[in-house]
Amino acid sequence: MNNQSTRPRAVVSLSGGMDSSVCLALAARDYEVYALHFSYGQRTEQRELASARAVAEIVGVHQFLPLRINLFRQIGGSALTDPNIAVPDAPAVEQIGEEIPVTYVPFRNAHFLSAAVSWAEVLGAKKIFIGAVEQDSSGYPDCRPAYYEAFQQVIRTGTREGDIEVLTPLIQMKKREIVQLGLELGAPFHVTWSCYSGEDRACGVCESCALRLRAFAQAGTTDPISYQARKEPTATEPAASDPIGQHEKH
Repeated sequence: MNNQSTRPRAVVSLSGGMDSSVCLALAARDYEVYALHFSYGQRTEQRELASARAVAEIVGVHQFLPLRINLFRQIGGSALTDPNIAVPDAPAVEQIGEEIPVTYVPFRNAHFLSAAVSWAEVLGAKKIFIGAVEQDSSGYPDCRPAYYEAFQQVIRTGTREGDIEVLTPLIQMKKREIVQLGLELGAPFHVTWSCYSGEDRACGVCESCALRLRAFAQAGTTDPISYQARKEPTATEPAASDPIGQHEKH
């Protein structure tokens, strides 16, 4: 546990996945971090919780707070939370993001952000980090910059001081750039979990696995986690030369 009380506090939404773990490592450079994790009835919730705990311990957070939300399992409507909806195999990589997939959990990030804002108010934290990604992603509507701009207005009008800021430092980055940034920051990719369906070994065929495998391939490195089926994509995009510098533009 880090105990650096002279640093400003920040709340980080930590799923235990690749993006949120890089976001945590980034926040930990400058802030005393408080990590918030949500179990919401997703298929892989036990593995995600274990991964989030491991990431939080390795990066070094001041406090790790796991929360449970039962709403999404009760209402269904997503392949991640509804056992009657199968997690599909990923389409061709170039088609990912063209339509909102069945793995979208309706308005999920609003619930995550609301809890994060509540905790930030109690802690006196002025920054909230969330690893939302619009580029190279599945096209979820609650990962768009406009969504976070709108939520920022809710915070300004609905909190005591109105001065808590939501930061989305990865939102305009390509997945391969996020991998490169994580490697520079020492993010513990080996304990992260992105798969939508497997808990012992990543399936390798769902959309999240496909995006992750492509990102590592394009970054010129090997994904350290174990897969049932590892379909290595072709690394067709050039590597980013300075992912940290690109982050600082956002």
